[in-house]
Amino acid sequence: MSSVITKRSRTSRRTLLKGLTAAGSPILVGLPPLVTMFNSQGTAYAAAKPIETRFVLWFNGNGIPERYWIPAEEGTDYRMTPCLSPLAAYRKDFHVLSGVDNAAANGQGNGHTNSMSGLMTGTTFTGRGPSGPSVDQVIAAKIGGDSRFRSLQIGVAQESFGESMQRNMSWSGYERALPPEMIPHRLFDRLFGEREEGWVSRKRSILDAVQQDANTLKKNLPTDDQAKLDEHLSGIRDLERAIAALPEEYRHVSAPDFDGDMKDWPRIAKLQSDLLVQALATRQTRVASYMLTKCQSISRFPWLGYTAGRHHDYTHAEGKVSGADGAEGQRVLRDICKWHVEEFAYLVAKLKAIPEGDATVFDRTCLIYVHEHAEANPHKNSGLAMLVAGGVGKIAKGRHTRVTGTVGDVYLTVADEIVGAGIGKFPTASRKISDLLA
Repeated sequence: MSSVITKRSRTSRRTLLKGLTAAGSPILVGLPPLVTMFNSQGTAYAAAKPIETRFVLWFNGNGIPERYWIPAEEGTDYRMTPCLSPLAAYRKDFHVLSGVDNAAANGQGNGHTNSMSGLMTGTTFTGRGPSGPSVDQVIAAKIGGDSRFRSLQIGVAQESFGESMQRNMSWSGYERALPPEMIPHRLFDRLFGEREEGWVSRKRSILDAVQQDANTLKKNLPTDDQAKLDEHLSGIRDLERAIAALPEEYRHVSAPDFDGDMKDWPRIAKLQSDLLVQALATRQTRVASYMLTKCQSISRFPWLGYTAGRHHDYTHAEGKVSGADGAEGQRVLRDICKWHVEEFAYLVAKLKAIPEGDATVFDRTCLIYVHEHAEANPHKNSGLAMLVAGGVGKIAKGRHTRVTGTVGDVYLTVADEIVGAGIGKFPTASRKISDLLA
């Protein structure tokens, strides 16, 4: 790879993990992957340590219209469906799985809560939450300990509808929720270490506090790494400005009676994705969950032109939304699900844009994209569709496979064979999905 230079001084991994700091301040600005951090081939850190893999679990609520989401053909020559079309440019970067069974979705629940419990944890719904930890937390327990944040839980939608099972996707254990951070201001402050009033509300930049440390580091970097560092800091400043430009109401969680209508969720979703990319690229965490919309989501979609009904109404299209029942309701749901995939594609593009040694951050990240149901209307828990994206060298990508297996089988395969977490077992898993592996 052209960015890998063989004869030069190397930046230590300790410097990488330390980041940019200021004396007496809690502020920490993580460093991007610099060429001098890696060996001459770009395949490991300069200290011969392997480059870490990351894991992201991505979720959006309700189910899908299978005819518009799941390809009709298997293999590498499948036709891109309307819902998956935003990922067309990244066709060779992900594997479409269908036929996956949510074996733990049976039992008590309203059709959504029991499905969500089984999907995230492989355990049954207790009436208040799942019976065990979610897959991201099982993986984090194995690979998250050396990071600043063992895991991050990120959200977008501020819905108060439902109970804990609808509002959370990450669980540390029996009925113990890990709520997603839905406010960009708070997520920014958490990542950059400011524990007082958010720097994004001031005229000064958070970068002012670390400028001296940045200048000292730059003196010891070659020209190309200096440029990478400048670009990284400029990106942080742009992100800081974008968050500061949000209206005042975006700094606060909505009141408990908030009915779920969106404000400007595409804008918030991209900011949250940008912050997630920052955390992954600077190695502040190796594990994250991202909850785009809530389980059993009841939001409207004004930017798509759909306000007559709510998301959940359109999933039960038969007569529940005036003028949008039957086939028309399915087409509305198609457009909603296409927007979901657009936001996922945005995250993929951002991760692919960051070089890391001989590859990119995306190439060393495994992402799983899930929904709580397959076909939405009947709350279908068999034949779920998933996307497994990223590099990590072991994913068979660019294809669609109808598998015979459970959610647990997929998670076990990804955790052990792709991410290298070595979890060994997961509820409902009995085997590994060989078709997913290269």
